[in-house]
Amino acid sequence: MSKLPTHVTLVDVGPRDGLQNEKQAVSTEDKAQLVALLQAAGLKEIEVTSFVSPKWVPQMADNAAVMAAIDRQPGVRYSVLTPNLKGFESALATRPDEIVVFAAASEAFSQKNINCSIAESIERFVPVAEAAHAAGIKVRGALSCAVGCPYEGDISADQVERVVQLMKGIGVDHLGVADTIGVGTPRKVQAAMERALKHYPLVEVSGHFHDTYGQALANIYACLELGVHHFDTSVAGLGGCPYAKGATGNVASEDVVFMLNGLGIDTGIDLDRLVDAGAFISGLLGRPPVSRVARAVLAKRQG
Repeated sequence: MSKLPTHVTLVDVGPRDGLQNEKQAVSTEDKAQLVALLQAAGLKEIEVTSFVSPKWVPQMADNAAVMAAIDRQPGVRYSVLTPNLKGFESALATRPDEIVVFAAASEAFSQKNINCSIAESIERFVPVAEAAHAAGIKVRGALSCAVGCPYEGDISADQVERVVQLMKGIGVDHLGVADTIGVGTPRKVQAAMERALKHYPLVEVSGHFHDTYGQALANIYACLELGVHHFDTSVAGLGGCPYAKGATGNVASEDVVFMLNGLGIDTGIDLDRLVDAGAFISGLLGRPPVSRVARAVLAKRQG
């Protein structure tokens, strides 16, 4: 237990990674309201939107409008996904605190997802990282399929380390290790994390876990044992993965906060207000939250 961190920072990716997979359109006002509720609950890092082609991700077509509509609070970091230089240039006018670029640890996933090799995908981000740094903006890298791929199956720690080094080489400041399809288990996740920690300091490594096989909380705990104290979560468990049938998507922020509270680890997040945020967006989508903790808290309130 002595190795567990005393404080954990959560990045809520619900407004971006969560909503982008939703078929039902969510209005700009409601997206801004979700961000407002998250920061009212104490979230200090929020992934707001992505600057991608509206042809590919219609839900994110109002990216600039959402960034203009959010009520920015001091001490809160607002990040956006920028898959290429054109996306970055559009994002720049909206003053993000951080941009997110991504690459896969799997060649097959890279080809199927963005029609190029891993090396080519990294090369595309060179001008993005340079432009971001020139503008004083931090660059966060997301390393998808870090433990498993829907096409290749198991991904080795060596494959992970290769891409970690490529990202480090182009100036990515922070590395997020992502189990995109939720097939990871604790030892495997630790092996991938350890490779990231060979090249990045503890403070600049995070975990991003999907709960497809119900392993996300166990995987987060395994990372806590390594001292990792930065994780992506999604309010109400929003989102899915289009590449994994039945994937429940990102681990729910409420479930992670409940676990961390139980471990005596500070997050600065008010669980009740977080449940309110999840209930708000789930209500708009016409379904209960995926989060088990949120369901339990809401049932208790009704009772």
